[in-house]
Amino acid sequence: MKKITIGIIGAGRIGKIHADNMARLPNVEIAAISDLFAGPELEAWAAERGIGLVTKNSGDIIAHPDIDAVFICSSTDTHVPLIKQAAQAGKHIFCEKPVSMDLAQTREGVAAAAEAGVKLQIGFNRRFDHNFKRVREHVQAGTIGRPHLIKITSRDPSPPGESYIRVSGGLFMDMAIHDFDMARYLAGSEVEEVYAQGNVLVDPVFAKYGDIDTAVITLRFENGALGVIDNSRKAAYGYDQRAEVFGSKGSVAVANDYPNSAVVSCADGTYSDKPLHFFLERYNQAYVDETRLFVECLLDGGPLVVDGHDALQAESIALAAKLSLRLRRPVRLDELDELGNKE
Repeated sequence: MKKITIGIIGAGRIGKIHADNMARLPNVEIAAISDLFAGPELEAWAAERGIGLVTKNSGDIIAHPDIDAVFICSSTDTHVPLIKQAAQAGKHIFCEKPVSMDLAQTREGVAAAAEAGVKLQIGFNRRFDHNFKRVREHVQAGTIGRPHLIKITSRDPSPPGESYIRVSGGLFMDMAIHDFDMARYLAGSEVEEVYAQGNVLVDPVFAKYGDIDTAVITLRFENGALGVIDNSRKAAYGYDQRAEVFGSKGSVAVANDYPNSAVVSCADGTYSDKPLHFFLERYNQAYVDETRLFVECLLDGGPLVVDGHDALQAESIALAAKLSLRLRRPVRLDELDELGNKE
């Protein structure tokens, strides 16, 4: 059986999740993992999984002669330099989102991978979710006719800590970027205009860093469809992930996933369990599938489900939303270069 040999850069939570998911795949070998803070604890963790090399130097991963592909799971500011280095070394690349906080830098990273002829997959894992995939299938099959409205609700169960807020890039780049990618995926069309409104309603700490915690974003797509996304950093009842596409022949919608489907009805009322707690529980299988399909694409040469173009589009929408909030008006994506130069 042909195998793909992988190196992981960044041994934080998401890097370790990818490692454990790849360990399930019979055609994958993880040869090495790097992290700036690598020490005895990481070495013990890696030894349990048969990972032979643990290093603090990402260059050891990229220069490793047996490694076919790298997973970039380090901090966002390292993504583009690592993509360039990996591409020059002829390594295929899986990179967590966002590629960067700057469109020019993201373009450089995407171009480097294309010029080197290596595959670049971006970690928009929600495309691999069983619910959203089914919506997409119905839209593509024409079941609901021509899409008219795309509605996405995305609300976290609790806000992140201040140390994360300080470096996250803001709600649009950190949280809603998944929804921007999902909106394109479900609509089957590119976004041409964005209008965002937002406020600080959950925790004043967001205002301290010029961020918001609650938002409503409207989108206009090139195919004429309209989109509405609502975001909150705190939903008291749990992780809220819903979507609907309404079209000329009908609609298709998906609700939240729950630990079980039991509904209790009694004199005090009718109730069920809260939705699955957070993204690791809700999208557990999606993380597995995005890894598996990336490896399959490397083995059979097929197209990626989500690539560098998708990264650029989602980041463009996020930037347009940020500008729209500041300018208090709709922003077209073809304005970004002009407006960005004024930032």
